[in-house]
Amino acid sequence: MQNVGVVGCGLMGAGIAEVSARSGSDVVVVESSDAAAAAGRGRLEKSLSRAEAKGKIDSAADVLARIRVVTSLEDLIDRDLVIEAIVEDEDAKVSLFKELDRIVASPDAILASNTSSIPIMKLGVATTRPQNVIGIHFFNPVPVLPLVELVPSLLTAPEVTARARAFVEGRLDKQAIDCQDRAGFVVNALLIPFVLSAIRMFESGYATAEDIDRGLVMGAAHPQGPLALADLIGLDTTKAVAESLYEEFKEPLYAAPPLLNRMVDAGLLGRKTGRGFYTY
Repeated sequence: MQNVGVVGCGLMGAGIAEVSARSGSDVVVVESSDAAAAAGRGRLEKSLSRAEAKGKIDSAADVLARIRVVTSLEDLIDRDLVIEAIVEDEDAKVSLFKELDRIVASPDAILASNTSSIPIMKLGVATTRPQNVIGIHFFNPVPVLPLVELVPSLLTAPEVTARARAFVEGRLDKQAIDCQDRAGFVVNALLIPFVLSAIRMFESGYATAEDIDRGLVMGAAHPQGPLALADLIGLDTTKAVAESLYEEFKEPLYAAPPLLNRMVDAGLLGRKTGRGFYTY
């Protein structure tokens, strides 16, 4: 796993690239345009500068030297592991995995997805090597949170899961948990209904956003309230995960509340747009 590829350099992709490079891997990150690549590079520089200032790494420059941000998927040809971290959209991810299958040369290369909820099987069967496809799901912020969900499909080879675990735990020094290939995996299958319940509470006028969040922080020792957490996750991502869960299980608790749908339609996506349940 010396040569790592990451597709997408948003919050999640940049975090995955950062922790991979900090572990000593050579990292190629692919973005969709020159402007997106420049923004991704800036995101990496800012995060690594903070890590250096806090004494978590010796040199931000040394880590950055192991990362290339490019705009062509063809640059992933020599990668041992490619982790997809693009928009949470099934069609977009399936299309990408078809391209990765064509481009990545090594028959032993692992093609992984950082999806929050889309079944890994759907991504695996889009390739000619579903035995090499696995979910490796990180949590935001990636450099800080220690958990990674490993999600093999029914067709993922056991040795691929073992190699993914060795990368996550041995190289990245994170903690992995095993998950079945079901929408939401472990964390989001528990977390998203909780967040949706808070949105419904706010929508129906039970309490203000501030009081809902303060109640969970001060009364239940949560590090962050559910509405602030939704803003951090991104309301579009929260909605996408909810829809995936509802599609699979058809349980009302997974259905996106009308307010969430309207906020996404309005572009009020949380921290990344400057406004969600709070203004940033």
